[in-house]
Amino acid sequence: MPATPSEIREPPDPPSPSLWSMMNVSRRTQLLATGAATVTVVLWASAFVSIRSAGAAYSPGALALGRLLSGALVLGVFLLVRREGLPPRSAWRGIAISGVLWFGFYMVALNWGEQQVDAGTAALVVNVGPILVALLAARLLGDTMPPRLLAGMAVSFAGAVTVGLSMSGGGGSSVLGVVLCLLAAVGYAGGVVAQKPALGHASVLQVTTFGCLVGAVACLPFAGQLVADAADAPLSATLNMVYLGVFPTALAFTTWAYALSRTTASRMGATTYAVPALVVLMSWLALGEVPGLLTLAGGALCLAGVAVSRSRTRSARVVAAAPQPEQTRESA
Repeated sequence: MPATPSEIREPPDPPSPSLWSMMNVSRRTQLLATGAATVTVVLWASAFVSIRSAGAAYSPGALALGRLLSGALVLGVFLLVRREGLPPRSAWRGIAISGVLWFGFYMVALNWGEQQVDAGTAALVVNVGPILVALLAARLLGDTMPPRLLAGMAVSFAGAVTVGLSMSGGGGSSVLGVVLCLLAAVGYAGGVVAQKPALGHASVLQVTTFGCLVGAVACLPFAGQLVADAADAPLSATLNMVYLGVFPTALAFTTWAYALSRTTASRMGATTYAVPALVVLMSWLALGEVPGLLTLAGGALCLAGVAVSRSRTRSARVVAAAPQPEQTRESA
């Protein structure tokens, strides 16, 4: 017998994504981005120890070029294996600017500045960078400046000042060295803000690889110095230079770009305030430089500020995880 109208039932609608499932996806994405940022911060902190060792045998430009060539080689291999090819034309402006300012200019200026001033002064001046990132990102990218981010940056900067003052040596600081470290901070901030839009058009690996290549090309005038320094440098210094290229450059800049593509430039900039605290710990373990109580207190402030700047209120997390109207219509 044919079914009566009352017996005919419409198939059930496919279930729409619940708020709970959306929150789980958002939480997982946030955890991955936080993990990537953590890898970046740890490797960048280790770079300060390696730069101190390699910088005794390599001039600033030669060290930057050797580091970038090592990093570009590793990144290029991964790019070929993944067959990602060239980034689209729309991403090249950001890649070129970040490559020149961050991969090239920043590294040379920082290497040179650290030869002119003590580590404490360098860390203090370079840590102006995250503040510049926040200001530029708010102006050029429209990033918001929530109270927790501002409060966390203030606490972290106070910690960076404390670490810088406690680690400063008795010798006077060179005006040239301070200016170079300040220029490095400006290059870092400009590079981060330029890289953020490029990540909307190209993959993380493409942006990092070609940014590193652009930086290496910009540093090619130092090729003669690199060859001369490599001929006289001890093996340990050369290995430190290669380490800088493979880990703090190839790996750390890739994990940085991954995290930056999933959050704001201001929040990522504030994350780097954890670097001084980790540098203190690594110098203690690797170089036997026992930190004083003031240094430890400053490091704790840096970490506390990062925690505050990366936190969000419960209402903000719910809003971020809630499905948008467009998503709801597509899933219905």
